[in-house]
Amino acid sequence: MPQLDTSTWLVMISSMFLTLFIIFQLKISKHNFYYSPELTATKTLKQNTPWETTWTKIYLPLSLPL
Repeated sequence: MPQLDTSTWLVMISSMFLTLFIIFQLKISKHNFYYSPELTATKTLKQNTPWETTWTKIYLPLSLPL
């Protein structure tokens, strides 16, 4: 029964880790990161609703004619 040659495993595994490290470093270096993130003031938008554009009269029960 032949023996499994494991003498090259260390070289293969270490080269794989080195290659993965280099690939991830290149991918991360392509990203643009903000140096100092700050909160920005958001503007509130005015929404036009139908009851704000037309005049409406509210009748109270006590102000109705008898």
